[in-house]
Amino acid sequence: MKKGGKLRYEYAPDLQARMDEIINVLGMNHVRTERVKCLRSKGSSSRGTIARCHALGKVMQMAMDTKAWYAIEFLERFEKLNQKEQDKVIIHELLHIPKSFGGGFRHHDFVCEENVELMHQKFESLRSKKIGFDKNFGLDKWNYN
Repeated sequence: MKKGGKLRYEYAPDLQARMDEIINVLGMNHVRTERVKCLRSKGSSSRGTIARCHALGKVMQMAMDTKAWYAIEFLERFEKLNQKEQDKVIIHELLHIPKSFGGGFRHHDFVCEENVELMHQKFESLRSKKIGFDKNFGLDKWNYN
């Protein structure tokens, strides 16, 4: 935390919508969007961190008698990235969520630049096909830009 500063969080509905779109376009059906929340943080002294994924682990799930939840935190430097790089960051954080959606994490042996790049290429390809489909059938009211 910054000296004398205060770490603050706020919900990020715009990033939530982008995350939902990425999940839907890529068919990441294991990610239960109703239990993944996007937040912006301000005041972090973390150097080099753009975003991070947090989970409610098994012990806390049991203690609270609830299922797994994930939060994706976007730090202030995320806003300085262009949309393509932001999309890659969102994909990176989503790749940390395992197929089991149980409160654990996939580590950087799987969540690596190569896999993020492959998923981003797939996302852009599928999204451009969807945009073309929507425009051809009069559904271009959805703004994908």
